[in-house]
Amino acid sequence: MTHAILIESDVPGATLWRRGKVRDVYEAGGDRLVMVASDRLSAFDVVFPTPIPDKGRVLTQLSNFWCNRLASIVPNHLVATDLKDFPPAFRATKALEGRSVLVDHCERIDVECVARGYISGSAWVEYKALGTVAGEPLPNGLEESARLADPIFTPATKAMTGHDENISRRQLAAQVGSDLARELEQVTITLYRSAHAYALGQGLILADTKFEFGFHDGKLTLIDEVLT
Repeated sequence: MTHAILIESDVPGATLWRRGKVRDVYEAGGDRLVMVASDRLSAFDVVFPTPIPDKGRVLTQLSNFWCNRLASIVPNHLVATDLKDFPPAFRATKALEGRSVLVDHCERIDVECVARGYISGSAWVEYKALGTVAGEPLPNGLEESARLADPIFTPATKAMTGHDENISRRQLAAQVGSDLARELEQVTITLYRSAHAYALGQGLILADTKFEFGFHDGKLTLIDEVLT
């Protein structure tokens, strides 16, 4: 069943914390937030004028599935996914059903952690021109979309506006420190391997993906949307 399109959410009695390209984020009391996935369409850092019905619900359910599936690898920010467990102001807004999550407010690490198991997209463009991906050399003679012998970690800056920019592992270490850089790489690759194996078993190829992390109570935590 298709529900009414949600372009922008409105929750009486709740304070809007931030409106992003797709998600509206509200304060939820204490150290928590409510993330609402709208039906706005964003691609290549641009929000398009035509929304997609139920897009927000699909994104939310996909992300919730992966958060639960990958929780044994790293903690995530999910607190509740059912409106009945949200603060009262949100329970009364039925348009939020299926497209909202209650999460811990984490201290975000301003990096997108990208894992690539295949050489495609922007990775292929760089490789074809320079023989590298994220500044790291790869073997000669690879073909477009070829599976790599091992997944590679290609971090990017996290831009609030404009385009994210790829950075090298050395640049990442300079930005966040070498210990955290190593941990981000290890966890990112472990998450990708697990998700790739599951997807492959369903007849799907997960060529690459990005993860975002923050800290909650001093622990590295998976945040934002996951594998959407």
